Amino acid sequence: MSFSRAIKIAPSILAADFANFGAECRAVEDQGADWVHVDVMDGHFVPNITFGPATCAAIRPHIRGVMDVHLMIAPVDPYIEGFAKAGADIITAHVEAGAHIHRTLQAIRANGAKAGLALNPGTGLDGVENLLDMIDLVCVMTVNPGFGGQKFIDMSDKVRRLRALIGARPIHIEIDGGMTPETAPIMARAGADVLVAGSAVFSGGSVENPAPYGANIRAIRTAAEAATGTAL
Repeated sequence: MSFSRAIKIAPSILAADFANFGAECRAVEDQGADWVHVDVMDGHFVPNITFGPATCAAIRPHIRGVMDVHLMIAPVDPYIEGFAKAGADIITAHVEAGAHIHRTLQAIRANGAKAGLALNPGTGLDGVENLLDMIDLVCVMTVNPGFGGQKFIDMSDKVRRLRALIGARPIHIEIDGGMTPETAPIMARAGADVLVAGSAVFSGGSVENPAPYGANIRAIRTAAEAATGTAL
């Protein structure tokens, strides 16, 4: 998993067909997805329940690229090993989910995964600078976590300040929430390179008719790349 600041589209399987996850993962990758994003929710830290390590282990053989696991759960630490063993390439924990985020990030890396740090819309960058040398990704939430399909909250100022803090470090800035061809350029221009999109990717398509997935992915990517001047 080499580092690159090129725009990456990470479809969230929260918007996929729950009865057909393996085929959905293969379909979005075949249609141009860079990563597959797995939103894990516990009904406690956020008001929804989704997947656990067993689901991640089940879909892992169907994902050729990066499995990006976003833990919206509290506590986090008891579950890190399970998600790592399930094949997560990246495990992201929320700074708001516990009192000892430094220890959580240590545990993620100790279990062989890349470490991500997620920030809710109401959370500032205080303390992030002290963690930069032990993370591989910062996930900036542009919705309040818990449900897909929410309205985008503009966090471009936070992303610009974060990008300045990161400097030359090989740390991805990921945006999760409300990504569309209209909102993706805002965040790409601010410095984001990983764009999580759920309904904006899966809308209009299916395993039997995956072409709309590709069209949706290309639309988001093209808009983001045009905003950063990297479009071919």
